[in-house]
Amino acid sequence: MLQRCGYNLLLALALPFVWLRLFAKARREPSYLARRGERFGRVPAEVGRNVIWFHTVSAGETIGAAPVIKALQRRLPGERLLVTTMTPAGSEAVRAHLGDGVDHCYAPYDFPWAVARFVKRVRPRALVLMETELWPNTIRAAHASGAAVALINARLSERSARGYRRVGGLMRQTLAQLDRVVCQYADTSQRFAALGVAPERLHVTGSVKFDVHPPQDLGEQAAALRERWAAGERPVWIAGSTHPGEEEAVLAAHAALLRQFPRLLLVLAPRHPSRGTEVLRLCAAQGLRAARLSHPEAAPARTQVLLVDEMGRLLRLYGVADVALLGGSLVPVGGHNPIEAALHGLPMLMGPHRFNWAEVAKRFADAGCLGHVDRSTLAPAVAALLADPDERCRQGEQARQTVAHNRGALERLLTHLEALATR
Repeated sequence: MLQRCGYNLLLALALPFVWLRLFAKARREPSYLARRGERFGRVPAEVGRNVIWFHTVSAGETIGAAPVIKALQRRLPGERLLVTTMTPAGSEAVRAHLGDGVDHCYAPYDFPWAVARFVKRVRPRALVLMETELWPNTIRAAHASGAAVALINARLSERSARGYRRVGGLMRQTLAQLDRVVCQYADTSQRFAALGVAPERLHVTGSVKFDVHPPQDLGEQAAALRERWAAGERPVWIAGSTHPGEEEAVLAAHAALLRQFPRLLLVLAPRHPSRGTEVLRLCAAQGLRAARLSHPEAAPARTQVLLVDEMGRLLRLYGVADVALLGGSLVPVGGHNPIEAALHGLPMLMGPHRFNWAEVAKRFADAGCLGHVDRSTLAPAVAALLADPDERCRQGEQARQTVAHNRGALERLLTHLEALATR
């Protein structure tokens, strides 16, 4: 109780800074100022009541949840589903991947009054949280309203578990209000058990992200992009979902690689496309000729770096490349999804910071299709793969097979969701 009171006191003190942070984010990404009321529990009129509520945070979680949501809609066609996110990128992903088949708005921040207003308005029959979204007031309000509450596709690194142990009382109260915790892998289940989740509420299904099925025209779109950027006539590598402090290392590696592969093209996709101007300046500092993907008049033959400045393009752009670096791993972000690159049969490289994807990355590494690099070894690792088409082909086939061998979590997860939704 004392820890919960302390948590809510800190939230109250933080309110002015939350507003300041919204305005600061809006300077880089103006859409952060749109629909501000939703972030404090005001629900748009078009959002329904008595919903099954999925909370997916941002674009990556939304894309990962989309197959689950679509499959649940097929099994329970009469149910109304609400999907909330915290970021504009997540909001765009809801519309791109789920369209008008679901209700959508931003989730409220975890202020008790904002969450209470939201829950009273939407009256959720179930709350389904993706991966690691453990917000104490949100979970408490949903549980108190009578909704079933589940954490699905759950992952919990040892680093995160240590943080939760520091607020053990608050976490025990929060976790006790979860009806089910459906974990990706056994290590996550063991960490939740150590935090106090009862064994009968813990389940392991694998990662539903392996169950992603790419668009039917994915190959055609990749072929069109390859033709546009003359990628069939030149080697290409891609750095997907990069972060500040990471692009410098990637661009330095690319400058070095150009001495060995003069026609090499780097497809550089920052995690947040709004950073495009900043990344273009980094390209110029390295003396590299860069073009934006959004500018069709760019000259492909002369371009050395193709900057991805549009949301939702990365999955298709992996199909242009010969080698993929998974961003968020050369800096302590924790890495990003290897599965999208693996679907295209690409050999993959990842830095030392992969704690967000540790178990998934291990499966690819054990199959021999995901290599370990750091800033100093990135360029040599890319060069070795570019110079050896047979090895690229072998690793690419292993990547595809690893995805195929790890499918099946979706069906196991749907069994749990049906039980919660119909209880």
